[in-house]
Amino acid sequence: MTMKKKSAPSVVKRSNIGMAILAMLYESPMHPYRMQQIIKDRGKHEVIDVSQRASLYQTINRLERDGLISARKIAKAENRPERTIYEITAVGTETLRGWIRHMLATPVKEYPEFPAALSVICLLPVKDALAQLRKRAEVLEAELKRVDADLIQASFLPRLFLLEMELIRAQVATELTWVKTVVSDLYTGKLTWTEAWLRKMAAKYDRKYNEDESK
Repeated sequence: MTMKKKSAPSVVKRSNIGMAILAMLYESPMHPYRMQQIIKDRGKHEVIDVSQRASLYQTINRLERDGLISARKIAKAENRPERTIYEITAVGTETLRGWIRHMLATPVKEYPEFPAALSVICLLPVKDALAQLRKRAEVLEAELKRVDADLIQASFLPRLFLLEMELIRAQVATELTWVKTVVSDLYTGKLTWTEAWLRKMAAKYDRKYNEDESK
């Protein structure tokens, strides 16, 4: 009887934490606690959220169910609970590489809070909006200093292992520069609004919409 090679499931939910788990198991078999340790020790928690251990175990269970990983053995040690050692499967390796290709090549539309808040910033008085953006600029400046310090501390590593931190730094620096320009424009009055002006604009666009609808 010829055994059929197990193929990848038709639909496998892709996730950052799932990719990280597969990548670590590609290096060597290990238990979940070790996975969480490695993610933090290598600074990968900057881009992969493992703050909730439950989400790690849920993802492991899903990957095992989908045939991407498998339980290799149960590790026993004195004064420690039993730990399941997992390993990646051939299907898991194939899937991992497919995820990496897709994530590198395909921008994904995300919906972070900041742009959403900017879309309705006019509901705050100008001075209030200015105060909040000044606070954000202070937080971004502190974050930029932290990332720079982390990069200096990890400068002994090859650049290959710091690419995600380089990207984080570039994103924070770019956002900080932009926020500062908006703060400046709000402070000088170059960018401003009033309740009366907002209602006037709303009425204008309502008329435009109704005219377009009647055509």
